Amino acid sequence: MKKLFITILTVLTVTFAQSEDGHRLWLRYDINRSAQVEAPAGSPTITIAKSELENYFQGSHVMLRIDPTLPDDDGFTIRGGDDQLVITARHDIGLLYGAYEVLRLQATDRRITDETQKPFFKLRLLNHWDNLDGSIERGYAGNSIFEWFHLNEQLIRDYARANASIGINGSVLNNVNASPKMLTKEYLREVKKIADILRPYGIRVFLSINFATPMALGYTKTADPKDASVARWWKSKAREIYKLVPDFGGFLVKANSEGQPGPGDYHRSHADGANMLAEALEPFGGIVMWRCFVYGANHKGEDRVKQAVSEFKPLDGQFHHNVILQTKNGPLDFQPREPYSPIFDQIRETPNMVELQITQEYLGHSKHLVYLAPMWKEFFQFVEPQWLSGVAGVANIGKDTNWCGHHFAQANWYAFGRLAWDPSLTSEAIAREWLEQTFTTDENFVFTMVTLMEGSREACVNYMMPLGLHHIFKFDHHYGPEPDGFKADYPIEWCPVYYHKADKNGIGFDRTSQGSDAVSQYREPYASQYDKLETCPEELLLWFHHVPWDYKMKDGSTLWESMQYAYNSGVIYVEAMHNTWHTLMRHYIDDQRWREVDERLEIQEESAKEWRDVCLKYFGEVRE
Repeated sequence: MKKLFITILTVLTVTFAQSEDGHRLWLRYDINRSAQVEAPAGSPTITIAKSELENYFQGSHVMLRIDPTLPDDDGFTIRGGDDQLVITARHDIGLLYGAYEVLRLQATDRRITDETQKPFFKLRLLNHWDNLDGSIERGYAGNSIFEWFHLNEQLIRDYARANASIGINGSVLNNVNASPKMLTKEYLREVKKIADILRPYGIRVFLSINFATPMALGYTKTADPKDASVARWWKSKAREIYKLVPDFGGFLVKANSEGQPGPGDYHRSHADGANMLAEALEPFGGIVMWRCFVYGANHKGEDRVKQAVSEFKPLDGQFHHNVILQTKNGPLDFQPREPYSPIFDQIRETPNMVELQITQEYLGHSKHLVYLAPMWKEFFQFVEPQWLSGVAGVANIGKDTNWCGHHFAQANWYAFGRLAWDPSLTSEAIAREWLEQTFTTDENFVFTMVTLMEGSREACVNYMMPLGLHHIFKFDHHYGPEPDGFKADYPIEWCPVYYHKADKNGIGFDRTSQGSDAVSQYREPYASQYDKLETCPEELLLWFHHVPWDYKMKDGSTLWESMQYAYNSGVIYVEAMHNTWHTLMRHYIDDQRWREVDERLEIQEESAKEWRDVCLKYFGEVRE
């Protein structure tokens, strides 16, 4: 912390900038029109790449080339420099990605050198939890940008451009809690309009579906996947969709989870349901992404974090080849810190993809500055990227002028795309290039804010739920603390007291081999490491163990003293962020964005204090 403040105090440069509203995101290029660009004719995608370079590249000559001998992926090569630049790709979209790489290097004052890139993941998707009425579940930046029957084509084009600039190539347009109306002719015609706008930017559309759609719309008497009339209906619907959208990506399905219908309603398996849909999509090259987020009545008495493995492990290898299991990064529900989901250890014969949450449902919504790349990098320390077929991010995008509700929440959208393209990138490098493009390349500003961003997620963990505590939020909206939360009319798995299990003897959920045995779902060496109190990482201690209040931590303090220290250190970090931004950053950027971020940091500071005070008071009283 001392080094941080010493660095901050070295800030000397004073500049002033015109007001900005954040709508341009990280694409704040100034029109230049100095470059002559040669390109093949005919493709809308190449036309966009050519236009971007003609408008914004500050060099003199660029050649775009298609080379069919290159690997069959979305990659590109760059050769040359400012005076004579050649971008080559096998496919049109590779040229557009190459163009954006050149503009990124230019915007961050980096030298353009020879390089070759290709995306690590084939599937790099945003999942929008947008409802047909314009609202967004867990959305904190206004209503949906997809205004059905009143589409703002320019806004969607801006959205497509931003996604293409970071390599995102798919968009699930609607909420996983899907309305059956999504597959009616009226809405599918609107989907076609969106697909036509996104297509030149290399983005395919996908839809979340309600598993009982044919029954809900009155076409069948059942949604049983083994019923011939149901299978026929889905095959007919697939033909209808692909006639409108030939490059349609496929379906995302939330089934038999949190009240959603699914094959379990008919005593069928997840494989039965997924395979029926997969067969309907197979002739057209579509996929089914089947979510593993399941818990509830079928697992009465079983630890919630074990239920996904219990349900899907016996089905491994039974899914159709075009089914991918989509699993959240942790076994619970996007908590500020979770261990990785053991699904990724247990499912080996069925393709997996990870679902990350960009929108900050459990991390202060769009009111808190919490940079999520360090959390996602933490996940990739345990789950090798090569084990995965793709990556999906629950989007934080809405109609707010700045897209994300908080100017720094844009960094999480950006970081998701960059890590989906290359998971080996460091969170620090991503933060740096985002700051340089979004605000300024001034090193005093950039270094200070990179440092603050890098520590912001750990600070959030500390002021909310340190040492492995989890899910002690207020009901429903998940903003603010409620460690005493219990409602008899709610499923126990939704109640905070279920997760912390605090009593006078200690605190934490016993998931060891002597408790719920959740540790057994992990591969070695983690199963044994998590099982033993003395070897369990302290940041996950209360996730896996019920620990006495006077337990000695590695630094010699008691557990209770460590909890108090963590809560206080989280608050102190937010105070430091706010003070740094308020006193030292305003001269580096425009007044509007400085003021709006400052207001959010003030809210975050008060919220962090509330978390600390409520939790320490409650747990302090429990232990007495």
